[in-house]
Amino acid sequence: MTNNLNVALIQSDIIWESPLRNLEKYSQEISSLDKSVELIVLPEMFATGFTTNVENTKQHMDGEIVSWMRNTAIANDTAIFGSVIIEENENIFNRAIFVFPNGEIEIYDKRHLFSLAGEDKDFSPGNIRKIINYKGWKIMPLVCYDLRFPVWSRNDLDYDILIYVANWPRKRSYAWQTLLKARAIENMSYVIGVNRVGIDGNNYKYSGDSLVADPLGVEILKLKEDSEISNNIELNRDDLVKTRNHLSFLNDKDIFEIKNIS
Repeated sequence: MTNNLNVALIQSDIIWESPLRNLEKYSQEISSLDKSVELIVLPEMFATGFTTNVENTKQHMDGEIVSWMRNTAIANDTAIFGSVIIEENENIFNRAIFVFPNGEIEIYDKRHLFSLAGEDKDFSPGNIRKIINYKGWKIMPLVCYDLRFPVWSRNDLDYDILIYVANWPRKRSYAWQTLLKARAIENMSYVIGVNRVGIDGNNYKYSGDSLVADPLGVEILKLKEDSEISNNIELNRDDLVKTRNHLSFLNDKDIFEIKNIS
C-alpha cells in the first residue's frame, strides 16, 4: 500500500484510425516520463480516435494494441490505462483496459453508449461496475459519456479515484469540466479526466481540458489545448482520508438500484 500515487496524463492528438502510428508516438512520449510514475492515463480509443468504423479498427485482447499496452507497462514498471475497440464473443465493446506493471489486465466495458454519434448501433454496453485495486488504491474506471450519469459512478463501493478517459468535443467542454468536478465533490474522491486534442476524421474539434480534481472538486491540474504530457501528479491518501473524516458527507448518501440495460 502506498500513501502517494504518482500519475501521468497524456493528452494527445490522435492520428485517425492509425494504431501503429499512434502507438509509435505514445512510445516516444512515455519514454520521456519520470521513472517514478506509477500510472499512465491515455485518452478514450487512444490508438484510433473515436470511430464507429469497427470493421477496420476492432481488435482482440491478444491484438497489437493490448500487446503494446502490456509490453509498455512491463518495460516501464508502471500501470497503463486507456480504452480500445475490442471484439469478443461476436460483440464490440468500447473497452477500458488497465494493465498492471506485471502485465496483468483488468477491464471495464463502457456502459453508456453515445447514441448521438451512433455508438449504440455498433457497440454493446457493459453492465458491470468495476473497482481496480492498485497499490492499495481503489480505482473506478469509466469512459467518456459515462460522465453524464452520476448514479453509475455513485461512491457506494468505497473507491478512492474515479478515472474518465474521453474523446469529448470542444463545443461541450464546459460540461466536461463542470461534471468532472461535480463527480469529485459528490463522491468525495479524486477524479482524473483525460481527453484528446486536435481534429478527428469526422471533423470534430477537441480542446483537451484534461484535469485532476481533489475530493472537494478543487483543480490540482488543468491542461491546455495542446498535446501535452503532465508528469508526476501526486495523489495523497492522507489528504483524502482527512477530508472524508472531517466532512462525512458520504455517510448520508442515498442508495440506488441500478437495472441492466436491455
